Amino acid sequence: ASLLLNFESVSTTLIAAYVFKEAICRRTWWAILSITLASILLSVNFNTGWGISIGALGVLAACVLWGIDNNLTRHISAKDPLMIVTIKGLGAGLFSLILARILGEPFPVPVVLIKALLVGSLCYGMSIFFFIHAMRGLGAARTSALFATAPLAGVALSVFLFKEIPGVWFATALLLMAAGTVLLLGEKHAHLHIHEEYSHEHRHEHADGHHPHQHAVDSRQSRSHSHDHSHCRTEHKHHHLPDIHHRHEHVTERYN
Repeated sequence: ASLLLNFESVSTTLIAAYVFKEAICRRTWWAILSITLASILLSVNFNTGWGISIGALGVLAACVLWGIDNNLTRHISAKDPLMIVTIKGLGAGLFSLILARILGEPFPVPVVLIKALLVGSLCYGMSIFFFIHAMRGLGAARTSALFATAPLAGVALSVFLFKEIPGVWFATALLLMAAGTVLLLGEKHAHLHIHEEYSHEHRHEHADGHHPHQHAVDSRQSRSHSHDHSHCRTEHKHHHLPDIHHRHEHVTERYN
């Protein structure tokens, strides 16, 4: 199951590229492939057999749903991440609670409940909060690829906390993840593109080259702030990623 969970990054990338037309060049495809392969190496147990089961198909279906969720979240990533996480958490928690009661699961004792809330808010809530922030500037595919390096952190913690000695597969996965991360971080994509006139609201600064509007109080322009603002139609050329201001489509031949 842990091996199959790595399909989340793959499904997110495929949905982003072929359904939502997120621009992904060959360099990024190689980076995503490298990180996904590294995640598989860290997850698979080579001492057990291989096989297909109903449970495995269920995990794959869950990964596809997570991929859809990641791409839909990408489209609202300009909104307040805390509000998004709160709404998603309440919805998921309420559904899980109702399902547990239908299945007759006992309600946890207060001590277990408090521990679960603490772990969930820090390990799940905070991670999704930062995940949404990353989507603003990287898009769904690249964010999911970098998020897939999480098993590496898990192995590193096991070495530090439990003194487990990683094997040769860890070293191989480390090199693959490092290569994939370098490919993603070193991506350079620039071409002449057009920003159509539109309005939206998100946290921004005026030094980023896309927010030249003025304020009555000049002090606001020197720091990060959020408000509803408009963009005029602009045509220019510069390095960019599929962030919230650069989700235009590309001709395939030009973005290889």
